[in-house]
Amino acid sequence: MSDSKGSILLVEDDPNLGFVIQDALARKGYTVHLCRDGKEGLRYFNGNRYDLCVLDVMLPQKDGFSLAEDIRVTDEEVPIVFLTAKSQTEDRIAGFKAGGDDYLTKPFSHEELVLRIEAILRRTRGRSAGARQRERFDLGTFHFDHRDLTLRHPDGDRKLTRKEAEVLRLLCLHQDQVLPRELVLNMVWGDDTYFLGRSLDVFISRLRKYLKADPTVQIVNVHGVGFKLQVG
Repeated sequence: MSDSKGSILLVEDDPNLGFVIQDALARKGYTVHLCRDGKEGLRYFNGNRYDLCVLDVMLPQKDGFSLAEDIRVTDEEVPIVFLTAKSQTEDRIAGFKAGGDDYLTKPFSHEELVLRIEAILRRTRGRSAGARQRERFDLGTFHFDHRDLTLRHPDGDRKLTRKEAEVLRLLCLHQDQVLPRELVLNMVWGDDTYFLGRSLDVFISRLRKYLKADPTVQIVNVHGVGFKLQVG
């Protein structure tokens, strides 16, 4: 992994094409995680750090444009390359509006894909995933470090579970904004079913309990929509 030229998330539901692209990139020295649907791709992205994402547009569970929009919630700069069988201008526009950096229409040369990826990474070199994604937040008298799952306070520190930290980070990234329930569920759990929704309510209750030492920090319910983190 230390000799890798970069880490790439590849989301492609065609098993043959996915394997060929993964192999071509691996031969060039990249570490490639291959996912078969949009929800799996979102779970992988949320649990790892990538230098670039290659997303097929027509994916099961969650299409590539929707996946890109969810990725942009937590990382505004990671390069995204779309792969699609559609060549219409409106589809390309939709891809760029979703946060894409490049767009290849199938069928394409795998060599061309590799060259485009290398060109993008040269432009973005030095902007590491760790630097792009905010990990530390000041919340009133609290300091939250997502990287080491720690919520610090003068009265004592608390170690958070991975999911508690992921939920709190999303709230922090959207401070003073309404954070939809469905987005939290998809980003943290990879799905938005009713039963997972009940689990989210439990996690929100726990975070409120952890933050009660500072009454200026509040997680507010927005009925029928989601939650809002307010500080001050």
